[in-house]
Amino acid sequence: MGNWYQGDLMKFAVSREALLKPLQNVAGVVERHHTLPILSNILLCIENNQLKLTATDLEVELVAIVNLESFDEPGETTIPARKLFDICKTLSTENVLEIDVKEHKAIIKSSRSRFTLSTLPAADFPNLDEGLGTTEFLINTSKLQHLIDSTSFAMAQQDVRYYLNGMLLETRSGLLKAIATDGHRLALSEANCEIGGGNSTNQVVVPRKGILELSRLFEEDEEVTVSIGSHHIKVSGSILTFTSKLVDGKFPDYSRVLPKMSENIMICNRDVLKQALSRTAILSNEKYRGIRLNFAKNKLTLYANNPEQEEAEEHVDVEYSGADMEVGFNVAYLIDVLSVLKEEQVSMSLADSNSSVLINGVNSDSKSVYVVMPMRL
Repeated sequence: MGNWYQGDLMKFAVSREALLKPLQNVAGVVERHHTLPILSNILLCIENNQLKLTATDLEVELVAIVNLESFDEPGETTIPARKLFDICKTLSTENVLEIDVKEHKAIIKSSRSRFTLSTLPAADFPNLDEGLGTTEFLINTSKLQHLIDSTSFAMAQQDVRYYLNGMLLETRSGLLKAIATDGHRLALSEANCEIGGGNSTNQVVVPRKGILELSRLFEEDEEVTVSIGSHHIKVSGSILTFTSKLVDGKFPDYSRVLPKMSENIMICNRDVLKQALSRTAILSNEKYRGIRLNFAKNKLTLYANNPEQEEAEEHVDVEYSGADMEVGFNVAYLIDVLSVLKEEQVSMSLADSNSSVLINGVNSDSKSVYVVMPMRL
């Protein structure tokens, strides 16, 4: 082919203020150490007075749009993401960046600074092939954020059951549900949403990285379009468009894990219980984190001990008139649930000393429920 290819061309100026936040968003997707060098870069593309920034790790893709007041030469190229972000971050607030791309290099000038970065061809930048969305709806970002915040802590991290390393999103007419489980606990939250499609239920699993990226994106409250296809989910806002591949796997039937409401229901102050659990946890076994909960009439007693023969005991006043019983739990799982619940009072429902506990907020509009499996101690 010879050396006819002279590299991508483009030339434009943009204020540091306009570029910094979108650049920070997309740079978050970029893997620091990737086998494909181009995945350390972001794609810059100018069209219609807009600069489009795209980053991907082949699983998640993020596109941010920056409005330009003017540009000298449209075009596209890819620039090392981390270096461009670090340059932008360390310049003063009022600076303007002039970026001129030619001969495989991007020359960035700003006030008394000048940087030359290597570029890679835009034509080599991978594109997540989305396909067509089969379900599409509008949702407020605060509502979507609440669903993620209420449930994401229960996602598995590196489970061999790969479909647990993510979050199940279930759509049916008028309702969006988020469910996460690592096999030891389960979190479920739901929100009313204008979703058509009759009574048919659609389920997709979004990978862990996609959920964590999505949760940090939309700081301003706005309405976004969610489009779900057979292999991808896409969330489009005014300046950000997020796309993630879906996990190909069957999520377990969560409805079988949800225990029926029992007659043994304890109600107590969330903060008081959380603090008592946190104190008891200090002397629990560091490896297993198990503590015992003893339920008696209007009294909850927490016990912990460890291999060093140390012990902790806490008494908490509660509302409880069910059967006396003692159950073991991983204390970290209980604290996680109490950390995401916002209600002042919480309820815990158990059938017996071998059953899972069902936890939710009292007088709550949030429609979130949590299940924690017992531990043998």
